[in-house]
Amino acid sequence: MKQAYMTGFGNEFATEALAGALPQGRNSPQRPAFGLYPEQISGTAFTAPRDRNLRSWMYRILPSVRHGSYQPWQHPTALNSPAQWPVSPEQARWNPPAMAQGACDWISSLKRMALNGSAASKQGASIYLYAMNASMDERFFQSADGEWLIIPQAGDLAIHTEFGQLDIAPGLIAVIPRGIRFQVNPASGMARGYACENWGAPFRLPELGPIGSNGLANPRDFEYPVAAFVDKPGSYQLISKILDGFWVCELPAHPMNVVAWHGNYAPYRYHLKRFNTINTVSFDHPDPSIFTVLNSPTDNPGTSNLDFVIFPDRWMVAEDSFRPPWFHRNVMSEYMGLIEGAYDAKGEGFSPGCSSLHNCMSAHGPDAHAVQQASAAVLAPHKQSGTLAFMLESSLVFQPTEFALHGGLRQSDYLACWQSLQSRFHGSTLT
Repeated sequence: MKQAYMTGFGNEFATEALAGALPQGRNSPQRPAFGLYPEQISGTAFTAPRDRNLRSWMYRILPSVRHGSYQPWQHPTALNSPAQWPVSPEQARWNPPAMAQGACDWISSLKRMALNGSAASKQGASIYLYAMNASMDERFFQSADGEWLIIPQAGDLAIHTEFGQLDIAPGLIAVIPRGIRFQVNPASGMARGYACENWGAPFRLPELGPIGSNGLANPRDFEYPVAAFVDKPGSYQLISKILDGFWVCELPAHPMNVVAWHGNYAPYRYHLKRFNTINTVSFDHPDPSIFTVLNSPTDNPGTSNLDFVIFPDRWMVAEDSFRPPWFHRNVMSEYMGLIEGAYDAKGEGFSPGCSSLHNCMSAHGPDAHAVQQASAAVLAPHKQSGTLAFMLESSLVFQPTEFALHGGLRQSDYLACWQSLQSRFHGSTLT
């Protein structure tokens, strides 16, 4: 049966799996319908401004406080691989992760590649790769540190949350807000992709400014799950993350036991093919900010804690212009991944599943092959199709982890892609 969804970014939703489960006129009645327990989850402070206040009410078979004592979880070492100091300005690129030989679920497969800021300060982010081949079964996860952005590159995923189910595949993303319990399972066989835990302000849609009221990611295209519950006593495992530490406790019942919910704090998915790409119709390659899907802002206007940016199918029509991204050094730091096809500024070495890091003020741009091709290209309108890349851009410097630098995925010859660039200068000497 096709999964049902509600639509509209940040809307106030109301959904019940049993008719009459949602109370009317109040949130916490003395005797809730069906003997359910009301429970609120708040994604912002109670006193946050109304337009930024995030909270939802859940009506559950058992409240989430019903659990055993927490113990440290003996997690895989790559899961919270530490940052390496000092941070080199050298550009870095990595191959995709290999699939595990034995059974490996999503949380056990996560390998941290880079981080900035800190979970304690509620700023920055932590970036991961995953390559899994097994279901989480009776294990569930929640993070007090931040919201999770999940970006599949190969293989479909079924994400079960307290609020209902999200089905995603390459070309779709899911966002699980801070504190919500969930599990990620391959729909069949193996799955691989990227994930990012945003420690800063929750993602929102970027301001459109002169673009106007429409364009980029339109609010109506974001989809939220309808209520669906599991009433199944047993012994389940909840893995909790707080201040970058992992803890585990036992649950006496299935945690997806929410019969109804209402509010504006909930997981959602988005189909990247619905992104309304804005591009030049005259000259020059515009700033990549026009490809921003989601934005985690800071208190400094226009400066992001984290932007999620995509480079999808699009028409290239710039006249008398070098059409790929230009060479540049940027105060922002960029972690990039490739979901499908090829990226127009990179040739061999950046295949789907790869990733790269260009930190603050580190020079980067198209490789020598891309420069040669684009400089000689006939500038007719050209549809760039079958491609989908993304970038996680931050005002904070990304610190590569021990795993990223020494885990066997790093391409040691990345700098070679620029080494054949030669001087093209042919001017006369000024006197």
